[in-house]
Amino acid sequence: MLRVPAFVTFTAVTCAVLQTPVALADNPEWGINGTYTATSNGEWARKNEVFYDQASLRSTWTVSTQCSYPGECTGTVQSDFGWAAPIYQRSGVWYVKHTVENWIPCPDGTTAPGLQTFRFKPMTPEGAYADPTSDTLVGEDVTTGPSGACGVSKPVYINMPFKLVKVG
Repeated sequence: MLRVPAFVTFTAVTCAVLQTPVALADNPEWGINGTYTATSNGEWARKNEVFYDQASLRSTWTVSTQCSYPGECTGTVQSDFGWAAPIYQRSGVWYVKHTVENWIPCPDGTTAPGLQTFRFKPMTPEGAYADPTSDTLVGEDVTTGPSGACGVSKPVYINMPFKLVKVG
């Protein structure tokens, strides 16, 4: 019987493992894809941390994502409000950011833009963390205007509860 030294066996196995290509294929179960109803609840809106009644907004989003790992996804959102924006996921939380033109009306008739950021994750109706493949995601819709807009050195921001529910 031929005896192979342990270091030779270890080296051969290590080289075989290191030379094996790792497949990083897109897994649709990790992302969110399809048509969703997006709702920002203006009844609970806050403007600069003070409750400030706003109109609730409901729109339809078409979401397309690709994921390299669970929790690491990118893609695109198309809203029926006429905007498109990138979507990405980090550590189980989804983010969508886009510029809202003419968001802050100024006393002199000009306007300033706002940055709208949606942050959400899968949740149960009771508020507990849900399975990542859940069709209901909740979080917040925050729109922020730049400090200095309209000659005021204070940023304006409005925060509303947000819910995204898959419809197709």
